[in-house]
Amino acid sequence: MKAFVFPGQGAQFVGMGKDLYDNNAEAREMFEKANEVLGFRITDLMFEGTEDDLKQTKVTQPAVFLHSVILAKTLGDDFKPDMVAGHSLGEFSALVAAGVLPFEQGLKLVETRALAMQKACEATPSTMAAIIGMEDDKVEEICASIDGVCVPANYNSPGQVVISGSFEAIEAACAKFKEAGARRALPLKVGGAFHSPLMEPAREELAKAIHEANFSEPICPIYQDVDAKPHTNPEEIKENLIKQLTAPVRWSHIVANMAADGMTEAVELGPGKVLQGLIGRTCKDVAVSGME
Repeated sequence: MKAFVFPGQGAQFVGMGKDLYDNNAEAREMFEKANEVLGFRITDLMFEGTEDDLKQTKVTQPAVFLHSVILAKTLGDDFKPDMVAGHSLGEFSALVAAGVLPFEQGLKLVETRALAMQKACEATPSTMAAIIGMEDDKVEEICASIDGVCVPANYNSPGQVVISGSFEAIEAACAKFKEAGARRALPLKVGGAFHSPLMEPAREELAKAIHEANFSEPICPIYQDVDAKPHTNPEEIKENLIKQLTAPVRWSHIVANMAADGMTEAVELGPGKVLQGLIGRTCKDVAVSGME
């Protein structure tokens, strides 16, 4: 069985999507429609901007979404997933690719999400850190022992968990993880504490937009980040998408569940190769490839 997977924020790079724009008329039309919907030429920032331009949450999220979704759309009849999943932001790309949301509506939701998250980050400065070489339950135990906001945010692969919270709490946690024998406790250069309680204002703002959107049944099950389980019911998908902003991304559990349900091949659509690496470390029997 074949899964298509979609990357999240952090996979972006300058020049992403330019080959698509230059060589595919359908892709060029979709990129220009995105420029119109967003009210600025995001293609200029994607193709010729600076790394700092692309690091802005309000730019990064639509950019990664566009690259992934347009890739999927240009595959035409070759896009025949038995299952789909997306890492954080990538869940929106997966939903549009699987027919749950039309392109423009998906883009508008991503824009709303990005602006709401950026606002939350500016209101409460915060950060994240990658913890390498420690079991999930030990990460959870140490996070729970830290004063302030400090929670697991991304279960990426066995032995790799990203934590999220206030600057003070994450700094204290990194020191404690090193003492406990973690191979690395690496602060990340991110805009804020994604997938933590500090994103609650953004969750509330996004919830309103999601409730107003029309979701259809997907062409195949989508494995959602909040519970790592397959879903096809539009109302369940909506609720899980809302919860996602303050809940951890259970990516390693998604990969294990998709493999248990018959996944033999996984194709990453979008910038970078992050998910290919995570899947390879989680399920070595799955054939992994990507398109960017």
